[in-house]
Amino acid sequence: MEIDEGTEDRQVQVRFVTKLQDIPFKVPNTTIPASYSRLDLSKVVNALIQTENPEWESEPFDFLINGVLVRMSLGQFLLAKGISAEKTLEIEYIRAIVPRKEEEPCLHNDWVSAVDGSSPRFILTGCYDGLGRVWTASGTCTHILQGHSEPVTSVSVISAEGGESCRVATASKDRTLRLWKFNTEEPTNNALRTTAYKILRGHGAAVQSVAAHTSGEMVCSGSWDSTIKLWQTDEPDIEVDVSVKKRKKSDEAKESQLEAEAVSSLVGHTQCVSSVKWPQRDIIYSASWDHSIRRWDIESGKDILNIPCSKALNCLDIGGEGSALVAGGGSDPILRIWDPRKPGTSAPIGQFSSHTSWITACKWHESSWFHVLSASYDGKVMLWDMRTTWPLFVIDSHKDSKVLCVDWWKGDSVVSGGADTKLCISSGVSVR
Repeated sequence: MEIDEGTEDRQVQVRFVTKLQDIPFKVPNTTIPASYSRLDLSKVVNALIQTENPEWESEPFDFLINGVLVRMSLGQFLLAKGISAEKTLEIEYIRAIVPRKEEEPCLHNDWVSAVDGSSPRFILTGCYDGLGRVWTASGTCTHILQGHSEPVTSVSVISAEGGESCRVATASKDRTLRLWKFNTEEPTNNALRTTAYKILRGHGAAVQSVAAHTSGEMVCSGSWDSTIKLWQTDEPDIEVDVSVKKRKKSDEAKESQLEAEAVSSLVGHTQCVSSVKWPQRDIIYSASWDHSIRRWDIESGKDILNIPCSKALNCLDIGGEGSALVAGGGSDPILRIWDPRKPGTSAPIGQFSSHTSWITACKWHESSWFHVLSASYDGKVMLWDMRTTWPLFVIDSHKDSKVLCVDWWKGDSVVSGGADTKLCISSGVSVR
């Protein structure tokens, strides 16, 4: 098949198929010009559906040919993939993923450096003013986590399932981590200032990242001192709920605070450990400015996998196919994907390069093998699909201010924080 600028108006016989459950009838075969793009294909499919169901409201679709998303004209795609247009071409259509709404941003007093959206009940943020904050869906700050003397660099929800009580962890440039407990259902007209129930000391430099064990019994941390440390999260014997009504004489509740040292340390990185993840009971992943991603066996304390990268790394996340793929980004505009299950190679299996500055954060969608977010100093948040090298969409809520953190919330919202002091929420992002 040969397609050039003069022949893209040739006709191609196509058969549209889908796995969408709410479209139970078959769309008839049709003939379309090879010059049609994704938007043209979407118009065709909507028109064909409306012939069967006149009440159908048009919506945007994406299209897959042999499992690859189409991001150019049909003729260009067929030429690039060496696919013949002489036979009927099967094209699968899926719903396009686009943000439906930009919520009102949640304002902070300084840079928003960290966000965790893993609890459907609240969003947890960390800020350069040294405070952690808890936000509800309505954009109300319910709790202020007060105690760090330097900027908060990372936050992690330890446990938020069942009951009203939640535990979270924060990491800071003040070389400490702090553990907090609060009641998300407690009625309040003003944000309650909360003190930590435990302070974790032992790092010799700023703590850059914190991640919770799946059981909630421990957290791990990565630091500028090049080490990873593991900590117990157990609570004191005396119940500590710093948000209860103890404000008759003072606006701040004063509670006794325990201090704890690390249970163990993982040593091997030679520069800042910028990001840690604890996806399995006995496995920790770490990314470092020493240009490596490592997988650690907790029992032996040894790194059992070392993935070299050509750049200093700022972030990583584990997810995708089989919850086994590693996404990472750092001191260039490229988000890279590795598959540790492939022996004998350290080359990325995917690279996404539409950003124009350093990558600061990345996050897989918890229920999709294909979708991963990235944030960058270029002020953009991008959603990627492993089936194409083009971003599905770009979120520009921070208006060219550096984006420092990003996460999913409730499975269909993107939350991000940046140097504009805003927590931005893009909702209605339907990933299936």
